[in-house]
Amino acid sequence: MTQHPGLRVDLDLPGRLTAAFTADAGEVVAVLGPNGAGKSTLLHCVAGLLGGVGTVEAAGETWSAPDSPVRLVRERRVGLAFQGQQLFPHLTARANVAFGPRSRGASRADSYAVAQDRLDRFGVGELGGRRPHQLSGGQAQRVALARALAAEPAVLLLDEPFSGLDVGVATELRLELAEHLRAFAGVTLLVTHDALDAFALATRVLVLDGGSVAQEGAPDDVAARPLTEHVARLVGLNVLRDGGRLQAFRPSAVGISLARPEGSARLRWSGEVSSVSRHGDALRVQVATEAGPSLIADVTPDAAVELGLAPGRSVWLAVKATAVDEYGAAAP
Repeated sequence: MTQHPGLRVDLDLPGRLTAAFTADAGEVVAVLGPNGAGKSTLLHCVAGLLGGVGTVEAAGETWSAPDSPVRLVRERRVGLAFQGQQLFPHLTARANVAFGPRSRGASRADSYAVAQDRLDRFGVGELGGRRPHQLSGGQAQRVALARALAAEPAVLLLDEPFSGLDVGVATELRLELAEHLRAFAGVTLLVTHDALDAFALATRVLVLDGGSVAQEGAPDDVAARPLTEHVARLVGLNVLRDGGRLQAFRPSAVGISLARPEGSARLRWSGEVSSVSRHGDALRVQVATEAGPSLIADVTPDAAVELGLAPGRSVWLAVKATAVDEYGAAAP
């Protein structure tokens, strides 16, 4: 079999993960799915932290066959940036970033030159002499990303890289990372729970659900017709499952009233307001329906005041049948 110049993954961990896909060099693949879907397990398999699980090929090398010389994580050309930065606490930021090139045989001088260049690119070059405890969360994550890229990996593995950062810092870092990924020649796997990460950074989306691949495609295509309830929620759609079909509709299509709405071409639910929050120029109202599903509707602030929308308020929701997109769903 011809080895894949980018990344080829074919994994089978009974009861945990079954996944097969390829990615071309330069691609950024966002890995989405609910907790327990197998996202972190996938990254650990590619990194070599889990062995004997199938086939992983990258940049023309076989990483996971029993006779492969690059079975172990330290032998693979991977860059890792997982949650919590995981910087070496006893090393300076510069030494942390230099660790990758040093471990691959570069001289100390060359490794530190590469480290300083990477720190400069992420805007933290002047912090190279500090240790992790002397850095803010955003600064530490920049150092972690610089370290992951410093060894020029064939595969970059990012697991929730903006987790725990405040919104402003995460937004700024997301823009910086997008610039770096555009220049990265390898394959990036980005695990995230944030649709903004997936659709701002990724060229392709891989959806895991129940330990298997439920959907794969371009970000816009997946967002327009998500095949799992998790992704539908992630991209801001209401979704209802009817056997092997999904009914999806936008919060802006949902009307709220205090009395049962009339009209035959409508879907209706009664329920109780769970929360009201700002969403752009609108207010997003979440309603726990008596039928079971939790649905969301976007209303104007004036309408929210007029209806007295607040947690505990009994309301009716309605959506025209013509506003509902119905299509086949992934198996639950």
